[in-house]
Amino acid sequence: MTTRKITTIIFDFGGVLLRWNPHNIYNRYFPDQPKEIDRFLAEINFMEWNAQQDKGRPFMEGNAVLSSQFPQYKELIYAYYENWEKSIDGQIDGSVEALRQLKAKGYFIYGLSNWSAETFPTARKLYPFFDLLDDYVLSGEVKMIKPEAEIFHYALKKFGKTAAECLFIDDSAPNIRAAEALGFDVIHFQSAAQLQAELHARHLT
Repeated sequence: MTTRKITTIIFDFGGVLLRWNPHNIYNRYFPDQPKEIDRFLAEINFMEWNAQQDKGRPFMEGNAVLSSQFPQYKELIYAYYENWEKSIDGQIDGSVEALRQLKAKGYFIYGLSNWSAETFPTARKLYPFFDLLDDYVLSGEVKMIKPEAEIFHYALKKFGKTAAECLFIDDSAPNIRAAEALGFDVIHFQSAAQLQAELHARHLT
């Protein structure tokens, strides 16, 4: 357990503060067939493709590229961006409560998220907890992406912080490993209850 002085908490968004699930978009195309949705997403390399939009590629370009590779799935590919808001299942209440507690305790609260600059404004308007953030870095805006070291360095410079004073919370193991290698304290998010327990163990809440 670290004894460092933490002044700053940096949250990932999707999977930590918000539930994100592309299945929500494709349920109507594959009713009651979650394994078929998984098969489709795997076949088109959805996660790799979506990461390019998170890194700043416009969806118009991404849709065109993927549709040329899988013309039989053009409608399904375009459906993701056209119905993107359905992929958000709502906020993770326990995580948002932890954020509120940390804010009330006087910690600096920031965000560092892999997210398309085209879709994030919709989520930003829907969820008031974003107003609690002192600032954030969005991969789609800066055209860098976790777990690349460059986006962590960019965030630290923008926030005016050192890694040693920051606790980084993310649900992605590669992102956690990257942050830890750069000197951040880290919590690999598994659940809101686990997050709250680890924050309490660090005497942060």
